[in-house]
Amino acid sequence: MSENILEPASAGSLVLPPQRVLAVRDLRVRFHSEDAVVDAVRGVSFDVDRGETLAVVGESGSGKSVTSLALMRLVEQGGGQIVGGSMMLRRRSGEVVDLAAARSRTLRTLRGADMAMIFQEPMTSLNPVFPVGEQIAEALRLHQGMDQRSARQEALRMLDLVRIPEAKNVLGRYPHQLSGGMRQRVMIAMALSCKPALLIADEPTTALDVTIQAQILQLIRLLQQEMQMGVIFITHDMGVVAEMADRVLVMRQGEAVEQNAVRPLFSAPQQPYTRALLAAVPKLGAMAGRDLPAKFPCRARRTAMRRRTACRRGARRFCRCRIWSRASICAAAC
Repeated sequence: MSENILEPASAGSLVLPPQRVLAVRDLRVRFHSEDAVVDAVRGVSFDVDRGETLAVVGESGSGKSVTSLALMRLVEQGGGQIVGGSMMLRRRSGEVVDLAAARSRTLRTLRGADMAMIFQEPMTSLNPVFPVGEQIAEALRLHQGMDQRSARQEALRMLDLVRIPEAKNVLGRYPHQLSGGMRQRVMIAMALSCKPALLIADEPTTALDVTIQAQILQLIRLLQQEMQMGVIFITHDMGVVAEMADRVLVMRQGEAVEQNAVRPLFSAPQQPYTRALLAAVPKLGAMAGRDLPAKFPCRARRTAMRRRTACRRGARRFCRCRIWSRASICAAAC
């Protein structure tokens, strides 16, 4: 990651390097409840360039989806609050906008046009009372200024582009009338209909069979190459990361644990948590007749009292040992 990311321009404005689509610096997101304050994202920084795929990985609850919702400025709708940092986005026009400080009116022109998101569950993301063709056409009318007929023709073209068979018939169908793979393709068509500069894909292949997964991943890659989009791919599937990503951001409990190009990260991970994450990937024959998986590397162990004390203090930077128990939390700092 380069050091000189944001270059000062005139009169307090900022410009990004020509190839950069997104630069996130020290992003912090907080949730308030009746009895606690949860810092869901703690000082995360990363970049995305044109035509580049950044994979964001980590266990459930590590802050991956919250980070993506913060980028779209939708985290406030779920009770979250961006309490620090900047998110500089280059629009298709070349203008640079700080998403963290943007007004609602500006955000409405950005979402779906300059940046788009494929949500994790298409059945709940698509509107159940409108045909899928109308939902795609609505985005085109709003952001591209198309009339009804032109928007419908473009919606049909997008459905053809995402390899939906009999696309003309699918235009008038409702989400519940489509399979999971078809709904996911509709979400991709909707997200790409306005040719965004940045695409955020939040586990787009979850709950799909492997054949459909492969087709959707190939489709995203082909469309990315065609449109030169920056892509943020959020997943817990390390096999998908190896296939899709150029760089990887590893998150744990709201923090960026490690960030590197995909090959160095897989071949020589620097942090214990990253090594544990890679070691947890199921491998054919890995059990070798044993009842338990093979151990993954932990650097050091402390006494049980120190481990319990660290847990009571809420220490975050600890990797986990092979068997989860109160006496098997390794105190190796990540």
